[in-house]
Amino acid sequence: MSKGLFIVKPVEPAPHVDAGEPVEGSLQGEATLKRTLDARHLILLGIGAVIGAGIFVLTGQAAANHAGPAIMLSFVLAGAACALAGLCYAEFAALLPVSGSAYSYSYATLGEFVAWFIGWCLVLEYLFASSTVAVGWSSYLVSFLTSTLGIPFPAELAQAPITWQDGKFVSTGALFNLPAIAIVAAVSGLCYRGITQSATVNAVVVAIKVLVIAAFIGFGIQYIDPANWTPFIPEAQGPGKFGWDGITRAAAIVFFAYIGFDAVSTAAGEAKNPQRDMPIGILGSLVICTIIYIVVCAVMTGMTSYTLLNTAKPVVTAIEPFPALSWLKTATEIGAIAGLSSVILVMLMAQPRIFYSMSRDGLLPKLFGKVHPKYQTPYIGTIFVGVLACLLAGLMPLNVLGELVSMGTLLAFATVCAGVLVLRYTRPELPRPFRVPLAIVVSPLGVVACLYLFWQPFTEHWKIFVGWTVLGLFIYFGYGYRHSKLRNAG
Repeated sequence: MSKGLFIVKPVEPAPHVDAGEPVEGSLQGEATLKRTLDARHLILLGIGAVIGAGIFVLTGQAAANHAGPAIMLSFVLAGAACALAGLCYAEFAALLPVSGSAYSYSYATLGEFVAWFIGWCLVLEYLFASSTVAVGWSSYLVSFLTSTLGIPFPAELAQAPITWQDGKFVSTGALFNLPAIAIVAAVSGLCYRGITQSATVNAVVVAIKVLVIAAFIGFGIQYIDPANWTPFIPEAQGPGKFGWDGITRAAAIVFFAYIGFDAVSTAAGEAKNPQRDMPIGILGSLVICTIIYIVVCAVMTGMTSYTLLNTAKPVVTAIEPFPALSWLKTATEIGAIAGLSSVILVMLMAQPRIFYSMSRDGLLPKLFGKVHPKYQTPYIGTIFVGVLACLLAGLMPLNVLGELVSMGTLLAFATVCAGVLVLRYTRPELPRPFRVPLAIVVSPLGVVACLYLFWQPFTEHWKIFVGWTVLGLFIYFGYGYRHSKLRNAG
């Protein structure tokens, strides 16, 4: 039984897939990727991937409920954990150019059971992330409609019917979050028909996001009141509420902001000199993005008391008290609506393909591996994910959704860090274009840092996470274990 649970896939070069997705198909060789990216390209790639939803959605709630102005320190902690995990991702990505997928890496190092668990955590990450971003998108849209265009929107249809308060769910009196459901349904429809991501469109969206953030910093800094930064670390009010404990709890929440950084590691197969360029690209983009996040948080908490930022649109909330910045408020709303739409698209494209890949491995039913005869998309998985994401976006509160995303991501990152050391000892002869420096130190530190941050929200949301894990175990032992193609082939 245990031998079957921990059977591993052969470690060979594998087909290249999109960032964040598990490998598809066989583990046979592929043509060598063209090496054209230098360190500068990798840094820009990382900045484009990381800057986005974290700033526009979750920073306010993390500051208001957990860290206060010290949310800046939370980003330092989260960025440090990401840097450790990022180096480990880079070694795997150079060794197995399969996109930086924790599912595939786990299958090749720690066995099928661990791979299933991490794959299930990736489902949690992508499914809940798309819903989280949709809730933020809804808030910016409603703000734009009501305050900018003067079009009223019923409050009962603009938020979830429940919220998480003092460790339990309480009623808000609302019905459901209609705009969040609508954007998820619309994007799911696009994913069903198939959509080719345009590099030009993506570049324009990234440029809009960066310009909006730069404008917020440049103009908002003039309205900072230093009194809003006092006390910098509010006095502790209980577990995870302010003080140093609140700072680490907030670090686990804002870890959501760094989800996109592994896009850098997925480009290892196309780096001109991965041994030199990968650590520069990963660490360089993380340092720059962390500085941007810290500056944005400094301006946000300096303009408005952190106690008022407990909203799904914190940047706009910080601008609202200043009539002279009404134009900036409008620009921010438009930038956030455009930027967050692209994030939802990426998340909803990735999730059905995770199901597709796990189905190809035999770990999920074959229907998730069905491809539409006309649109050539995993349409069953797309419909399934779209319905679930609509329910989550319409009914679940933002703070719970965001923390569950971070929990799934942190476990996946911790597993990748452990997998690097495992593969160093089990397959030392494999060629590694990039090697983690001082892996005997970096890898364990990465595991400890990610698990420590994971533990912060787990102490409050353990029932939800354990329930999710138990559901996954039922599916694996009820179906995946018996239908695994790797085990049945052996």
